[in-house]
Amino acid sequence: MPVQVDLGPEVEAFREEIGGWIAANRPSELADLVDWYAPLMAGSNRRALAAAEAHPAYRTWEERLAQARLICPQWPEEVGGRGLNALEMAVFQEALYRAGVPRVTRGMGESLVGPSIIVHATPEQKAYFLPRIIDGTDRYCQGFSEPDHGSDLAGVDTRGVVDGDEVTITGQKVWTSGAMRANMMFVLCRTDPGAAKHRGLSYVLVPMADNHIEVRPIRQMGGASEFCEEFITGARAPLFNVIGGLGNGWRVAMTTLGNERGGRAAVAHLSYERELWDLVEVARKHGRTRDPLIRQRLAWAYQQVELMRYSGLRLLANLANQREPGPEASISKLQWSEYHRLFGELAVDILGASMLAGESVSVGNTAGEGGGALGRWHEVLLLSRAGTIYSGTSEIQRNVIAERALGLPKDQQLG
Repeated sequence: MPVQVDLGPEVEAFREEIGGWIAANRPSELADLVDWYAPLMAGSNRRALAAAEAHPAYRTWEERLAQARLICPQWPEEVGGRGLNALEMAVFQEALYRAGVPRVTRGMGESLVGPSIIVHATPEQKAYFLPRIIDGTDRYCQGFSEPDHGSDLAGVDTRGVVDGDEVTITGQKVWTSGAMRANMMFVLCRTDPGAAKHRGLSYVLVPMADNHIEVRPIRQMGGASEFCEEFITGARAPLFNVIGGLGNGWRVAMTTLGNERGGRAAVAHLSYERELWDLVEVARKHGRTRDPLIRQRLAWAYQQVELMRYSGLRLLANLANQREPGPEASISKLQWSEYHRLFGELAVDILGASMLAGESVSVGNTAGEGGGALGRWHEVLLLSRAGTIYSGTSEIQRNVIAERALGLPKDQQLG
């Protein structure tokens, strides 16, 4: 029986309320369409998820969530959300997981752009942009990174020139997740080249269709193209789409990044828990559970997933006591990314030669449809490498832990 933290009567009452609502409103066939919580790597599970989202049961679920204000539920009530705090969001997410049904999200629009609009936009901008995120009209991708300024966000070269009541944008962005599925991009561009590095930037919401933006997919080692690069040659957006005002983009971008870094640790273990038991089943089918070394490594993987769960419980306890998260997000990110890389290697060792032959192993509704390319465990092996790089490399996370959690001195630059 999983350990639960006593989060107080109000949270427990919310747990009962939201669990009852989910049980009463979930379409009966929804949980069987796909494993909604399999780690979303690329290729096969991306296609399976897209097919499930096109099913009438998903559309019904989406409508019911919208009526209950459970799409973007962490947003304030006055802008269309339900005002759930971080603790309630974690309880809500876990309840959905246990029921086997998805939390309908609006991607970066919900988690990154929306919070920045809520903090920095005018009332007129909030009234226009936020409902379009909630109902799915606007789907965003992030236009921050550039070929020569991946980590140095303040050094962006993409230019924005004010032309009447519009801003014209020219430059290049790269490593843009999901750009092929987006119709809007939130772009950080330099609108005042004479200002100090952080002060000449603006945060602009730019339409992508028929707007002089060429999107080129970047092929990853697993064969998928989840990232893109964009060549922007005179894209136009109304000044109304500048959030926070001209020259104030750095502050808005910091709000965006603050939301990007937090919130996952409390439920990070859930998808890895399901994936682990799938691999255990594969090991049984291949007769590898009789190998003592394989058994030992599977036990290690179980231990790591349990450590993720306990770390999440600690975060929930801190939230319940009104303590803001500190370096826990870096600890969590380092833990799951390094774990998943080694987990992929374990999958290879269990499957052996059949892995090299391109075998696609099916377990329940988590089948890895290779589609003529890679099977599920191939994708885990290859694409788990990316987890130690994106959203802050493992080296960066170790520095944050060392300096902020342990109080160690900063690295000294060698001359």
